Amino acid sequence: MGKAPAARAAGAYYNAARFERQQMVAYKALKALANTEMTLFAQDRELKYIWVFNSKDTWLNDSILGLGDHDVLSRQAAERSEAVKRDVIRTQRPAHFELASTTGSTSRWFDIRVDVDRDGDDVIGIIGTSLEITEQKRREETLKTLLRELSHRSKNLLAIIQSLASQTARHSVTVPEFLVRFRGRIQSLAASQDIVTDADWRGADLVSLVAMQVERYAPDGVGQVRFDGSDVYLSPTASLHVGLALHELAVNAASYGSLSVPGGRVGISSVIVERNGETFLRLNWQESGGPRVRSDHESRFGTSTLERIVPNSVGGEAELDYLPDGIRYSLLIPDTQFEANENG
Repeated sequence: MGKAPAARAAGAYYNAARFERQQMVAYKALKALANTEMTLFAQDRELKYIWVFNSKDTWLNDSILGLGDHDVLSRQAAERSEAVKRDVIRTQRPAHFELASTTGSTSRWFDIRVDVDRDGDDVIGIIGTSLEITEQKRREETLKTLLRELSHRSKNLLAIIQSLASQTARHSVTVPEFLVRFRGRIQSLAASQDIVTDADWRGADLVSLVAMQVERYAPDGVGQVRFDGSDVYLSPTASLHVGLALHELAVNAASYGSLSVPGGRVGISSVIVERNGETFLRLNWQESGGPRVRSDHESRFGTSTLERIVPNSVGGEAELDYLPDGIRYSLLIPDTQFEANENG
């Protein structure tokens, strides 16, 4: 019996020390949470807020004490929030949901996680956390927009390829001839697409398109190809179709025109013009120094591409002339399909 007071004293000391350690852990945990974006809160059974910690500049600030969700949130958001919380009290199972809080024209998103708050065996309300996820939601929306844009561009690209296949087949006599022409046109699209992708889908600058699509067909190097005028950024759609037009012109020049002989030249120029109150980019192609062009030239797929497919796709106009000294091509592109290149 004599040891009982000492044992009780030791037990009391142990309990006091354990309580002190628990307080210290709780203090450090709250201090650590204060450096995060997470807010802690508690609500009574009527879903009135009774305390909030680390609210910072969120909708869960100190002024919410004594109020409910209907006092600070939109009707729809408050109804959803309270429905989830009442279900947690009823089922005594934790839950989480996303909540949108709008101030003026600014929307912020929060991930809310709630569980029952107990006093012994009695459920006395709700405890929960709120973590802002606005940047995450914005990244998700950006990703969705990019995926929609990618899907749209992929469908456009597939439509172009389908048209290329159909037109190439129509003007090819043999399968090998079809394969050679079709492969070249697909490679042209791929080259233009690479430029567009490298520019973060903004488009392609005209000088890069010329270098990619034309200069490789010049047997004497870049000295056979001259570009003068305004360098612009073409839209992704215009980039693909202008690149295709340059490819058709370059292949024809390398096969039959000025790039098929030493000393032949291709002059490419661009100028921004005004017509009937509208702004256009006029892209000109002029061959010189090559074989004389026959007046009885054969109309092939390249002709329909240059005169119909490309101008229709960019909403512009085109002229293709078979002059004795060499082919001349002019493409008028509306300003909805290009913008000034600040580095040009």
